[in-house]
Order: sequence, then C-alpha cells, then structure tokens
Amino acid sequence: MRTLDEDGSVDPWHRRPRRIRRQMPLWQELPLLLIVAFCLALLIRTFLFQAFFIPSGSMEDTLLIGDRVLVNKVVYDVRDPRRGEVVVFRGTDRWVPQQTQEPEPGIAGRFARTIGDLVGVSRPGEKDFIKRVVGLPGDRVRCCDDQGRVTVNDIPLDEPYVIQDSPLDLPPNPRECRSRRFDEVVVPPGQIFVMGDHRLVSQDARCQGPVPIDNVVGRAFMVVWPSSRWASLPVPETFAGVGRTVTTAGDSPAPVRPTGSGGVLLLVPVSAAASVLARSGRPGWSRRRRLHP
Repeated sequence: MRTLDEDGSVDPWHRRPRRIRRQMPLWQELPLLLIVAFCLALLIRTFLFQAFFIPSGSMEDTLLIGDRVLVNKVVYDVRDPRRGEVVVFRGTDRWVPQQTQEPEPGIAGRFARTIGDLVGVSRPGEKDFIKRVVGLPGDRVRCCDDQGRVTVNDIPLDEPYVIQDSPLDLPPNPRECRSRRFDEVVVPPGQIFVMGDHRLVSQDARCQGPVPIDNVVGRAFMVVWPSSRWASLPVPETFAGVGRTVTTAGDSPAPVRPTGSGGVLLLVPVSAAASVLARSGRPGWSRRRRLHP
C-alpha cells in the first residue's frame, strides 16, 4: 500500500522498494578476510610489534632457545632505553654475526620462511641480537667488586637472572667475553652497554663494545611461545639503586633517582576484526578459528 501525503501525492520515501543487501558467500568472504588479516599483521609488524625467534642460549635462563618474544617497536620513539630492559638491536661492525645451525630448507620451508619474514615470526638475521641493558650514556660500568659483581657508577649489582656467570680466574681479553672481569667502560653519548644473562657464553658489550641507541629495534616485553613459557619480561629491582645518569653543560654525569618506570601500551586491532566478522553473520565459523604461533 502506498502512503499519500496530505495533498494526495505519493510519499517520496516509499516510491522505491528497499533493497535487501545480499550476504557475500563464504568462498568469497574467506579470501577477503585472509587478505585483511595479512595486511593488519604486516602493518603491526612494521610499525608496532614484532615477534622474534631466540636462536642461541646467550639469554638463558630468562630466554631459552626456541622461545618467541614480542617486541615493542614504538616505545623508544617516545623515550630512551632503561637499565634492566631486554632489547633487540642490530649489532655494529664490531659484533660477530651469530652462527646458528639449521637444516637447508626445501621449497615449502623457503615459502614458510618468506611468509614468516613478512609477518615477523621467522629467525632473526645474523646481525640481530637480544641482550639486557646494563649501562646508559655516561654510566661507568666495570667488573668486578670484591664479591665478583658488576658495578654501575660504583654501585654493585645483585643479578638473580644470571644463572651461569663467567669465571673469575680468567684474565680479561678485550676480544673475547670468556672472563667475568673487564676494565671500566664509560658508555659514550647516544649508546648503551648490553650484556647477556648467560655470561658464560654471551658475546656482548664486554668485548664487542656498546651499541648505538639508534640501532635498537625495540623492547622485548613478553614471551609468547611456547605456551608453557608465556610470561612478561619486567625490569628487575636490580637497578633500582643505581638511578639514571644525566649530563648538563660543563658537568660530569651524575646519578639521579628514577622518577618512574613507565608502562607499555599494547595496541591490538581486535575491534576491527570483530567488526568484519560481525557483518559476516557467521558466528559459528568465528568460533572455529584457531590461533597459530
């Protein structure tokens, strides 16, 4: 039935029948959802977060071989690294490339590696390293005190995360990190002094030098795989008494008490994906999805 206005004309809102939007069939919708998910993963990997594979034991027992850690790539765009944080960085020319044993991949393996490189879950490059920040620009780092501890600005560090330390009886060698002892290092401006938690095997700033902050990719803040080791990577209380070092014009670096540890904002584009799935009208298909590492 047509609706008439007061003057007897046909109501314009009812002149045309409403069109019912047809649902997209699953065989068309599924590839579209996969493309959207892939693009979101690529954007997140490039600008926000990236998963890194741990190929060596230099951070044991904090990180084990085969662990995957999630790295925040934007946190150091708004602030500098802090002592105790675990960071991923590109080594300088002094840093010896990591040597990892892995079988020669087949066609399927090479394809999987390419996809992994795009979304950020593949093995790191031979110049990518993960270590703990021990010294900031201007810090004086050395080892050891009378109890064999590393000191920062003459403050000894009690490091519960170091399970296997280097021996004290070996003489220091500037080309090898086998000895626990090393001469005092004043961290240059714009650089950080990093060390592995497994000091017995870690090749780090003790013998390969500090790392420019510009080379830092981001902060590793969570172990995401395997599921049995799912845990955060907080900053230990080890460095609470050291404070931070600031430099003023004409003055030498002086330790200052920290004003706060700061937090990490985790951005997850769940709402966008949920919106797409909600429009699909297939809640049962949504419940059957599986998450893969």
